[in-house]
Amino acid sequence: MLEDVLRQIGQRERFVLTSHARPDGDAVGSALACCQVLRAMGKQADVVLHDGVPRIYRSLPFADQVVQSNRVTEGYEAAIILECDSIHRTRLEGLEDQFLISIDHHVSGRPFAHVNWIDPHAVATAEMVFRLAREAGVKFSPEIATCLYTALMTDTGSFMFQGTNEDTFALARELVVAGADPAHCARGIYFAHSLAKIRLLGEALRNLNVEGHVGYCWVTQKQMERCGAIEEDCEGLVNYVLSIGGVEVAAFFRELPDGRFRASLRSKGKIDVARVAESFGGGGHECAGGCSLDGPLADAVRQVLLQIGRGPSVQ
Repeated sequence: MLEDVLRQIGQRERFVLTSHARPDGDAVGSALACCQVLRAMGKQADVVLHDGVPRIYRSLPFADQVVQSNRVTEGYEAAIILECDSIHRTRLEGLEDQFLISIDHHVSGRPFAHVNWIDPHAVATAEMVFRLAREAGVKFSPEIATCLYTALMTDTGSFMFQGTNEDTFALARELVVAGADPAHCARGIYFAHSLAKIRLLGEALRNLNVEGHVGYCWVTQKQMERCGAIEEDCEGLVNYVLSIGGVEVAAFFRELPDGRFRASLRSKGKIDVARVAESFGGGGHECAGGCSLDGPLADAVRQVLLQIGRGPSVQ
């Protein structure tokens, strides 16, 4: 499928790149890097994200060039959608009329585009962008390497998630050789939290519960408002629950303005949380997934715990 993607890119000149709403590190880093790869190939390319670039990723090269919008304007010949399994999840209007190219590594990836390159064996979409650039003969600048390294680092849980192997570290090495600075990338992600996020963490941990091998916590809209927190401040809070000894699966529930709940799921490897998330219309990786559920909170928690208890194990 890589050959098909390169063939379609070769036949067109102007591209828009995007990913899912509430973009994570792999979504942002891969989109930024892929945009620069296309430009190095002599193409015109722009990155458009519904929610823009989260604060912790705004120091990445080219992040200030990202367009935050609800709609893709006309004039593009194709849209490349990275790390996303549908047009709907981008929350962008105007993609329906575009020629669509999907690049995704999620096991829950769906072939919704005209050209679909889905590789669940890739540890991150960043790995696929790296392969695309190498196949196209594009030189890896320090800026492109930094975007891809950050995407790789965050999507592997700092190289801790299931599936991380010697190939992962070989890729990381190539990116470092190309100019990525591991310490600088890590500082921008893990040592630059907002005060509101730390206050929200305190609220979440006050709601901590552990039942057997499952740990979970939550925050309400009122708690979010009291802390002055925004949506991106919830990113990564679930990992504090997963860090508890004996906990194999962690869940973090965030109340949404409409009364529904967003569940972030993490696993140490014994339970496939992507399958848990899929049962509620979400998706993800074996060790990291997410979905949305109707309230009230007690019902949302009960449904997720019940599904986790059914134990879809990692294959």
